[in-house]
Amino acid sequence: MSWIKRLKAKWQIKSDWDFWMIMLSFSLAGMAIMPVRKLIFHLVGITAKTPLWIKILVYLPLIPPAYYVGLMIFGTLLGQFPFFWEFLSGRLRFLTGRKK
Repeated sequence: MSWIKRLKAKWQIKSDWDFWMIMLSFSLAGMAIMPVRKLIFHLVGITAKTPLWIKILVYLPLIPPAYYVGLMIFGTLLGQFPFFWEFLSGRLRFLTGRKK
């Protein structure tokens, strides 16, 4: 079984088109987060001379939520809103410790 078939089965995706739109959404969100990170770091005043531990303390609470917003935006634009809504709801349930 190929990795594509395994992911389609795990995510309960029927169509190859939907699979590729989901993968494209992940890719676009990943690429879009880099300029967003630079902007956030600039607004907060982080420079190349800032100690790594401060960068990490800023990165962890700000960048992952921005990535998830990007996933929702690109997923919606590519017609995959239901998938990403369920995907991110599952992540939120995991983080809060709630059951489905």
